[in-house]
Amino acid sequence: MSAPEATQQEMKEARLDLAFRDGCAHLLIPLNQCRRSTLYMPFKCTDERHTYEKCQYDEYIKRVKLMMRKKQEDGNSPLAPWQRA
Repeated sequence: MSAPEATQQEMKEARLDLAFRDGCAHLLIPLNQCRRSTLYMPFKCTDERHTYEKCQYDEYIKRVKLMMRKKQEDGNSPLAPWQRA
Protein backbone atom coordinates (compact mmCIF):
# COMPACT_ATOMS: atom_id res chain seq x y z
CA MET A 1 0.00 0.00 0.00
CA SER A 2 1.23 3.43 -0.81
CA ALA A 3 1.78 6.23 1.63
CA PRO A 4 -0.82 8.98 1.52
CA GLU A 5 0.23 11.98 -0.55
CA ALA A 6 -2.11 14.29 1.35
CA THR A 7 -0.92 15.43 4.76
CA GLN A 8 -2.89 14.83 7.92
CA GLN A 9 -3.61 18.55 8.09
CA GLU A 10 -5.00 18.62 4.54
CA MET A 11 -7.22 15.63 5.27
CA LYS A 12 -8.43 17.24 8.47
CA GLU A 13 -9.21 20.53 6.71
CA ALA A 14 -11.10 18.62 4.00
CA ARG A 15 -13.00 16.84 6.80
CA LEU A 16 -12.26 13.39 5.43
CA ASP A 17 -13.59 10.55 7.49
CA LEU A 18 -10.88 8.39 9.06
CA ALA A 19 -11.95 5.44 6.90
CA PHE A 20 -11.05 7.37 3.75
CA ARG A 21 -7.62 8.61 4.86
CA ASP A 22 -5.61 6.20 2.75
CA GLY A 23 -3.26 6.34 -0.19
CA CYS A 24 -5.98 7.77 -2.42
CA ALA A 25 -7.01 10.63 -0.13
CA HIS A 26 -5.12 13.11 -2.31
CA LEU A 27 -7.64 12.30 -5.07
CA LEU A 28 -10.70 12.26 -2.83
CA ILE A 29 -10.18 15.84 -1.63
CA PRO A 30 -10.67 17.46 -5.07
CA LEU A 31 -13.46 14.98 -5.87
CA ASN A 32 -15.40 16.02 -2.78
CA GLN A 33 -14.80 19.70 -3.58
CA CYS A 34 -16.17 19.13 -7.08
CA ARG A 35 -19.16 17.23 -5.71
CA ARG A 36 -20.02 20.03 -3.29
CA SER A 37 -19.66 22.73 -5.94
CA THR A 38 -21.94 20.88 -8.38
CA LEU A 39 -24.49 19.82 -5.76
CA TYR A 40 -23.63 16.13 -6.21
CA MET A 41 -24.88 15.96 -9.80
CA PRO A 42 -24.22 12.39 -10.94
CA PHE A 43 -22.97 13.39 -14.40
CA LYS A 44 -20.47 15.93 -13.07
CA CYS A 45 -16.98 15.21 -11.71
CA THR A 46 -16.71 12.01 -13.74
CA ASP A 47 -12.99 12.41 -14.43
CA GLU A 48 -12.21 12.94 -10.73
CA ARG A 49 -14.44 10.04 -9.72
CA HIS A 50 -12.88 7.68 -12.27
CA THR A 51 -9.36 8.62 -11.15
CA TYR A 52 -10.27 8.07 -7.49
CA GLU A 53 -11.98 4.73 -8.16
CA LYS A 54 -9.01 3.55 -10.24
CA CYS A 55 -6.69 4.42 -7.36
CA GLN A 56 -8.92 2.49 -4.94
CA TYR A 57 -8.90 -0.51 -7.28
CA ASP A 58 -5.12 -0.41 -7.64
CA GLU A 59 -4.74 -0.27 -3.84
CA TYR A 60 -7.06 -3.29 -3.54
CA ILE A 61 -5.01 -5.27 -6.08
CA LYS A 62 -1.82 -4.44 -4.16
CA ARG A 63 -3.37 -5.72 -0.92
CA VAL A 64 -4.57 -8.94 -2.57
CA LYS A 65 -1.15 -9.62 -4.11
CA LEU A 66 0.56 -8.94 -0.80
CA MET A 67 -1.77 -11.35 0.99
CA MET A 68 -1.25 -14.03 -1.67
CA ARG A 69 2.52 -13.62 -1.38
CA LYS A 70 2.35 -13.94 2.41
CA LYS A 71 0.21 -17.07 2.17
CA GLN A 72 2.60 -18.62 -0.33
CA GLU A 73 5.57 -17.91 1.96
CA ASP A 74 3.74 -19.57 4.85
CA GLY A 75 2.89 -22.59 2.73
CA ASN A 76 -0.84 -21.93 3.04
CA SER A 77 -1.26 -21.00 -0.58
CA PRO A 78 -4.85 -21.06 -1.89
CA LEU A 79 -3.41 -22.04 -5.29
CA ALA A 80 -3.34 -25.61 -6.49
CA PRO A 81 0.15 -27.19 -6.60
CA TRP A 82 0.36 -26.88 -10.39
CA GLN A 83 -0.48 -23.14 -10.19
CA ARG A 84 2.29 -22.27 -7.76
CA ALA A 85 5.32 -20.61 -9.20
